Amino acid sequence: MIRLIRNIFLLFITFFVTSFAQKIEKIDVGNNKVFSDDEIKKWAGLNEGQNYFPGILDSSFSRISSALSYNGYFNFSFEDSQIIFSSDSQQVDLVLNVDEGQPTIINNLFFTSSDSMDIGNYISSFDYLKGEIYNRYEVESIIVDLLTNLENKGFPFASIKIESIHLYDDSSSEYHLADLYLKLEEGRRSSIDKIEVSGNNSTKDYVIIRELRIDPGEEYSQQKVANLPKRLNKLRYFDPVPIPQFYFDSENKGVLQINVKEKNTNNFDGIIGYVPPAKENESGYVTGLVNVTLRNIFGTGRAAAVRWQKLTRESQELELKYLEPWLFGYPFNLNAELFQRIQDTTYVQRRIGGALEFLATEDISASAFISTEEVIPTERQVPVFTVYNSSTITTGLSLKIDLRDDPLAPTGGFLFETGYSFSRKKINGPDEYITPGLETNPNLQRITAGFGAFYELFFRNVVAIGVYGKELRGPFFEQSDLWRFGGTRTVRGYREEQFLASRIAWSNLEYRLMLTQRSFAFVFFDAGYYLIEADIERGISKNEDFIFGYGLGITVETAIGLLGVSFALAQGDSFSEGKIHFGIINEF
Repeated sequence: MIRLIRNIFLLFITFFVTSFAQKIEKIDVGNNKVFSDDEIKKWAGLNEGQNYFPGILDSSFSRISSALSYNGYFNFSFEDSQIIFSSDSQQVDLVLNVDEGQPTIINNLFFTSSDSMDIGNYISSFDYLKGEIYNRYEVESIIVDLLTNLENKGFPFASIKIESIHLYDDSSSEYHLADLYLKLEEGRRSSIDKIEVSGNNSTKDYVIIRELRIDPGEEYSQQKVANLPKRLNKLRYFDPVPIPQFYFDSENKGVLQINVKEKNTNNFDGIIGYVPPAKENESGYVTGLVNVTLRNIFGTGRAAAVRWQKLTRESQELELKYLEPWLFGYPFNLNAELFQRIQDTTYVQRRIGGALEFLATEDISASAFISTEEVIPTERQVPVFTVYNSSTITTGLSLKIDLRDDPLAPTGGFLFETGYSFSRKKINGPDEYITPGLETNPNLQRITAGFGAFYELFFRNVVAIGVYGKELRGPFFEQSDLWRFGGTRTVRGYREEQFLASRIAWSNLEYRLMLTQRSFAFVFFDAGYYLIEADIERGISKNEDFIFGYGLGITVETAIGLLGVSFALAQGDSFSEGKIHFGIINEF
């Protein structure tokens, strides 16, 4: 009971003091000639309307003194500053008279070293400071730049210290002067002689080391070492990798210590459903999606993926992929792919392909690819033309530039991809639909381009924007040739692959709030365009439209990958017509 009464009393006192506290009504700044009123108020930490307290001027003067000294003004004064109370003592005016005085000029710089370094190589970096105002920011910036330069030239333990500053006046010129005494030490020249890896229970050491692209005995560079986590993160085998540590072992060899924490690289993404029969003479069927990815098989960096998708009774897709990284120890990746699509009762499409990717740098790669494809129309009891029986050989090139700071949840950088392919198509039948004027060996060209940029506006708030386009060129197109458009990977709010077109373009704009390093909530707006030209001979009318979708979602990092869920509305949709896109973000 006594404690309760005491708490109520303290609460009452606090409310009373807060309610009747004196407020600062006005702040005047005078006598200042170099710095603006706003700068001085900011240094003082004062705002009109805040509560007044005894000693407020002393606290403000202390902060202003630190700021003036930092900028090279040591001979300031605050004479005639005062506090003016209103007649009822409830309002307070503050008058800050800040005379900055004359600045302190750097007159001489003196350098010493305790090791055998040649000081003369570095003194020139400081020469321009002589005769300038002693601004600590300028001096520290030069020191940081010089240390960075030394760290990138094999001296990770270099140091530069300001040992003392001698302030004095020149009686003849009445200038305030400063002499700076600095100590420079290069430290030991270092090279990376050994690389040690820890935390990798499954991934082989050589898989990690080859990704670093560091030769034994290579000169130490802090800039290169700081970029190593980005290279390892692109593997997507680990949690965000910290900057490696460097030390000398008992044999005086330079050791680069890589610490990783492995995460699950095998992903299973699937949903299975059953559609019951609609009529008595029909049977039900299974529908759904199964996506299995093994991204680091036996810790060797090899990868394989299987995707099966069935959307309707008659349509389904099966895709198999395999990656052999660093072929024969060289920076070449070999990719193989097998794809089959059964489209309703229309046709079966099969494709076998491979690509050789050259890893030019950790950020830039180029690929050459080749594939062969067959399209077989489905036999029907009543002959109806659907597609031609055809075979196609496709060759092409692609380029990828990836400067994202993280491949899964980037907060900065960009990704650019473009590709060109040429297809030589041969129409083999059916004979009854091959007319004398039909071009049976048409050439098709495909051009693709995509750009994604990421920018952190402020802490944990990221804007992501993507712009993409694809175009198909040729004398005529069949259904199996066209781009499929709409859904999760293009314009959300529409059914997956809702549209067929020869030309598509879309953009995605997202505003992300980062919840953790790789989890985020987001709102988005997608816009797209598609076109298919009229083909009178084949009864195809021109179809062209602009579409857009918008919504919100969340992406969460889980043990099986990034789980993404979004709710999207297409152009003209009511809330009840919105679509939920759900799945594991699981790129091969």
